[in-house]
Amino acid sequence: MKLKTLTRMQGNTVALKDGTVRPRGFTFEFEEVPVLVEGFRRMVRDLEFDVSEMAFSTYLCARAHGVRFTALPVFPARELHHGAILYNTKVGIERAKDLEGRSVGVNRGYTVTTGVWARGILQDEHGVDLSKVNWLLSGDEHVADYRPPANVGRMEAGQNLADLVGSGELPAAIGLAIDHPDVAALIPDPVEAGFDSLRTRGLYPINHLMVVRDDVLEPNPGLATALFEAFAEAKEIYLARLRRGDITDPTPMDRLYDRVLGITGDPLPYGVEPNRAMIEQLIRHTVTQKILVTPVTAEEVFATETLDLVA
Repeated sequence: MKLKTLTRMQGNTVALKDGTVRPRGFTFEFEEVPVLVEGFRRMVRDLEFDVSEMAFSTYLCARAHGVRFTALPVFPARELHHGAILYNTKVGIERAKDLEGRSVGVNRGYTVTTGVWARGILQDEHGVDLSKVNWLLSGDEHVADYRPPANVGRMEAGQNLADLVGSGELPAAIGLAIDHPDVAALIPDPVEAGFDSLRTRGLYPINHLMVVRDDVLEPNPGLATALFEAFAEAKEIYLARLRRGDITDPTPMDRLYDRVLGITGDPLPYGVEPNRAMIEQLIRHTVTQKILVTPVTAEEVFATETLDLVA
């Protein structure tokens, strides 16, 4: 069986993509999509791949709207999101609570996972009432049928999010890349703030997971397990290199995982149980932020045969 697969080249997938790890019972046929989020959209809207990397909150939203795919508890990408919230230093914002009553930009869609986690940080660590902020989107949603809450709007055609924040017309934005003398991270020293949250309250956000089309999973018992095992084997090869210091040109993700390695012992745990707190926290955020109407359990989110797997 050949599985058309989308996942980006990164440390924990290299051994799959270069053939070092050969899964049992199937082969991967990898398709390269230069902008990964465009692949997410193709998977959500057209189920274009058999197996696909997918943003976690996009997956939850898509499943709630009837998209027939199911996740594996394989988490190929994690990040710390304290630095995702930028603001214009000239508009009178002194603390995160000052965002209440204002409009804040959001890069791309409201359901983007970085935005969900960043808003969760504003709520949980800084007491921001998210319902008192008007969220202004620069793009649309991958899940076309999703309708955001009333305090979410769209930028006008032709407007540029970076320009709006740089000029101060918008005081802040989430998920924006901008180099401007008047724009800074809203949370001071965001990198260390993220690591402090990891140490003190275990906040280690999951960004991506892997999904499989239901019409591929259902007639193939054992496939979910075999996929999990293949990704887990590739991850272990990567972690061995990371522990040896054997990565000569580290990416920002490599450097993040190396630091997390010294704190948790495993910067990329796979499986439901090692990640239950983060899974449940993201589900809580999606309900609070009105991305999901009804809460779901971790057991409902992932393929049944993978619920007891850990790597």
